[in-house]
Amino acid sequence: MDALKQLKLAKNGYIIMSVLFMVLGACLIIWPDCSMAVFCTAVGIMLIVYGLIKILGYFSRDIYCLAFQFDLAFGVLLAAVGIIIIVRRNVVVNLIFGIFGLLILADALFKIQMSIDAKKFGLNLWWRILLVAILTGVLGFLLLIRPFEAAEVMMILVGVSVLFEGILNLCVAIYTVKIIKNQKQDIIDMDEY
Repeated sequence: MDALKQLKLAKNGYIIMSVLFMVLGACLIIWPDCSMAVFCTAVGIMLIVYGLIKILGYFSRDIYCLAFQFDLAFGVLLAAVGIIIIVRRNVVVNLIFGIFGLLILADALFKIQMSIDAKKFGLNLWWRILLVAILTGVLGFLLLIRPFEAAEVMMILVGVSVLFEGILNLCVAIYTVKIIKNQKQDIIDMDEY
């Protein structure tokens, strides 16, 4: 697969997964009493696919190298967590809020750093990513400390957090991944060094 097709696939996958996260978040807000088995399976599959897209994005060559700079390790982590959620669903149910909180908080922190890097590149809308990343990070932190005991309220908080995670990733994909038709992959001949 050539570099341009790989970058387009990664960007489009990022956008599709962002929209799916927003839909999942909205569904959890509307139906917080959904079955945990269905929820864990859906989330596990989404995390595996999203992890694979992040890994693909890491190996793509985007102009700024911002959106996918942390995605190799984070993609592997997401895919592994997705597999664990599906395989060990009965054990994970008690830990699901902490798992989500940790993943969302970590991604928000990476996006805060990326927004600062975007400012250095001169991207005008860097502050939107920063603002959404800070808000998403706060929501992830709230999931970690679990301020509410009622499972239904916590599911609504998960829904809001996942919704904002989707919005954050959509902003990143739109504002930082630039595809230029004549873009060429950097080739370095190691024999010259």
